[in-house]
Amino acid sequence: MKKIKVEKAVGMTLCHDITAMREGFKGAAFKRGHVINEEDIPMLLDIGKRFVYVWEENAGMIHEEDAAKRMAAMIRLNDARCSKPTEGKVVLSSDIPGLFRVNTKLLQKINGIEDVTITTLPDHYPVKKGTKVASMRIIPLLTKEENILEAEKLCRKDALMRILPYRLRKVGVIITGSEIYTGRIEDRFEPVVRNKILQYPADILGVTICDDDIKMICSAAKAFLKQGADLLIFAGGMSVDPDDVTPEAIASLGADIISYGVPAQPGNMTLVAYYQGATILGVPGAAIQLPTTVFDVLLPQAFTEEKITREDLIRLGSGGLCQRCRRCHFPNCTFGRY
Repeated sequence: MKKIKVEKAVGMTLCHDITAMREGFKGAAFKRGHVINEEDIPMLLDIGKRFVYVWEENAGMIHEEDAAKRMAAMIRLNDARCSKPTEGKVVLSSDIPGLFRVNTKLLQKINGIEDVTITTLPDHYPVKKGTKVASMRIIPLLTKEENILEAEKLCRKDALMRILPYRLRKVGVIITGSEIYTGRIEDRFEPVVRNKILQYPADILGVTICDDDIKMICSAAKAFLKQGADLLIFAGGMSVDPDDVTPEAIASLGADIISYGVPAQPGNMTLVAYYQGATILGVPGAAIQLPTTVFDVLLPQAFTEEKITREDLIRLGSGGLCQRCRRCHFPNCTFGRY
């Protein structure tokens, strides 16, 4: 491309979008490929463009729009749609509700390549149909093609991002606590848990209230498993107090406990386990008091085919301290996110 005064660019072809901003509008006033005519000159000057870039062949170079389209193609993201390039940028949007996953280490490598930028939603972020999940562009109008080739090579080895679709889960809810079981206080867990679960494709098999008794809790769990439950929610009894035996009951069941305790708050005492193909989440009392806890962070993944790993939980430590600061892992935080 070459830089030229707008007065001398009549008859020449723009090789980039030209952005204009005015009240109620921000977008491309002139699109790439537009042939400049005399009538365009006053408008270009009005938006502060005394010079424009027109196309000329550059061996080994690639234009911003072509680069963005190639970056979108290299990602190979299923269940997503790609926008047309606008101002050198391509946006990917989810075609389904699900859980967005991004390989953060690979993303850092790609963004370390000269001129290349890809920005995404955070890893483990729940999305709806139509949610924008990623945007990509190069910084200048042209870059060396070798930069795009390097990014493409990295993406052939590993998937950069995925959208995990939600699956129907048969859910059994077990609420523990002698004070609830004996009727001394009214249960407050059920409406909270039920409301959160029904945001996903769930068939709630039932809700059982148990005393702080290991055998009773295990019996309730086995009853749900016989009904085909593949997600068990244990609510209450998750602290280290002597009477709180829910973690011990889950262990007695024979479950593979991934972690009892998560480096994120509120909901530090959350438990994650697996047993006979069923996902188990132990939910502490914070879920009653606060609108968003670790339970909300983990629940979306429990409705996908991908297991929650200890590494997933460890990563929550960075950004896991919710201070109502708009920078946390909590996707439904009433204070927003970023």
